[in-house]
Amino acid sequence: MTSPEPAPLRVVLADDSVFLREAIAGALRGEGVDVVAEVGDVEHLHAAVEEHAPDVVVVDVRMPPDFQTEGLRAARELRRAHPDTGVLLLSAHLETRYLFGLLDGKPRGVGYLLKDRVAGVDAFVDALHRIRSGGCVVDPDVVAKMIGGRRGPADLLSPRELAVLALMAEGRSNQAIGERLCLAQRTVEAHIRHMFVRLDLPPAPDYHRRVQAVLAYLRP
Repeated sequence: MTSPEPAPLRVVLADDSVFLREAIAGALRGEGVDVVAEVGDVEHLHAAVEEHAPDVVVVDVRMPPDFQTEGLRAARELRRAHPDTGVLLLSAHLETRYLFGLLDGKPRGVGYLLKDRVAGVDAFVDALHRIRSGGCVVDPDVVAKMIGGRRGPADLLSPRELAVLALMAEGRSNQAIGERLCLAQRTVEAHIRHMFVRLDLPPAPDYHRRVQAVLAYLRP
């Protein structure tokens, strides 16, 4: 007996640029994503989420009227009001404080990507699916900025463990990390176990250790 086809990924897209918004929506629909609404401001974003209950909301950081952090604030409000809805923050600007504002202590089903760094439609759709599944997807340039020039938990890890953790921050599975670093999956698993010990992350029922490791790595 064949398993049922997964439900189409349902997305609300919020960006003030009509051209960019329509381009992204068209590309996503071409990959089978159901873009249920396209909006250009925060007010219509909230209304669209209430009406359509999407799996993931894609939000530009800077939205009308002031083009500062309206999108970020809306994303945080949506996470509080709709905790089962994933949020992917898209930005043209590398502003690391946005990441922790978005995570707000609940780093599941969230992402932060830079517009000019998205590798392609396939990578973007993959990020959306990982966010819908509860993953945390962070652009590696954001990771690099957050650890640059400081000391912290990351100093407890070896260079190889840091490389594994950087790929974990992108939401990669153990298999994908092994393929990227040319490591056996068992070796990746060993690095992750050592990482949990060094970052003092024992097993616990109320948090996800992979996500907590990434946060320990990124947090200023």
